[in-house]
Amino acid sequence: MTHDIAALAVELTDMAAADHRTAVHANSDAAAEQLAWRRLTARHGDRLGEIMAEYGWPTAELVGEEAARAAWLVAQHADRQLDIQRRALQLMQQAVSAGAAGPRELAFLHDRTRVNEGRGQIYGTQIAGVKDGAPVPWPCEEPERVDELRATVGIEPFDEYVARFS
Repeated sequence: MTHDIAALAVELTDMAAADHRTAVHANSDAAAEQLAWRRLTARHGDRLGEIMAEYGWPTAELVGEEAARAAWLVAQHADRQLDIQRRALQLMQQAVSAGAAGPRELAFLHDRTRVNEGRGQIYGTQIAGVKDGAPVPWPCEEPERVDELRATVGIEPFDEYVARFS
């Protein structure tokens, strides 16, 4: 079992590394690059689904900090696999409640899933685009409370967050 977990940790971190290498193609003008990105994230999403079915949420306690963060990244980018995102969100919520995962990453996944469902986000973590040089978030459920809600999960105020993109 220990060997399986070590192999799982390596597999997850390898998936995140491949994700980082190819993420630049997500919004590429070249159709082939976009397709390669979609195929990669779909393959990773499928594999995360198998991992969650076997192990539950891959927490830092189970696979280590880096691999746990990698699992979150894979879930975050499984945009065309809402079933995988929703399952990851559910398992991650349980892990956060149990103190085995961080609320900050959960907030990002929560927003990402809601945006993919066509609903307003809660924490304003997902950026729809750029207008006049400033990042614009996808619509939020309670825009007037975004910074207050962000603070509850350890995310900097929205203005500070978007300043990093400009």
